[in-house]
Amino acid sequence: MTRARIGFAAALVASALCADAVLTGQAVQAPQLTPVLAGKKFTPPVKGEAAVEFTTPRTARKGDSVVTTITVRNISAQPIARLTINEVWYEKGGSVLTAGRAVINGVIQPQEIQTMTINTPWKAGMNANNYLFSHANGTVKPHRVQKLEALKEAAAAATPPAKK
Repeated sequence: MTRARIGFAAALVASALCADAVLTGQAVQAPQLTPVLAGKKFTPPVKGEAAVEFTTPRTARKGDSVVTTITVRNISAQPIARLTINEVWYEKGGSVLTAGRAVINGVIQPQEIQTMTINTPWKAGMNANNYLFSHANGTVKPHRVQKLEALKEAAAAATPPAKK
């Protein structure tokens, strides 16, 4: 019985060596890979403190939720990854009552304007609220403005000159 096991093991090793010799004799060419960002300009997202401008939030109760709409613009020199706004509602005593959140999945480019909508469950006793801005790589310094308009250079480039 022991001889049969040794014979079987020897045959297994010999066949593995022969298969290895056959495979190593063949040259396998790896496919040519091209970088995904080849020829494209890539600016990494901001790390640390970013800056945004935002309009006065518009809040309205719709059914069993409170919907807050905020328009934001990235005024940083780099894109902002995963911009988040947390809205916290307080009751008259100052204790936290409920909260909601809005997130931009992806990046917001410099000078890009986006509208964010926060849906918060409505609860009796909602008195005051607060907004906390953040992003994937740090904090955000918000600046409130009356209204946001597209940059004049971008607007001029988007509209062709009138023909005479």
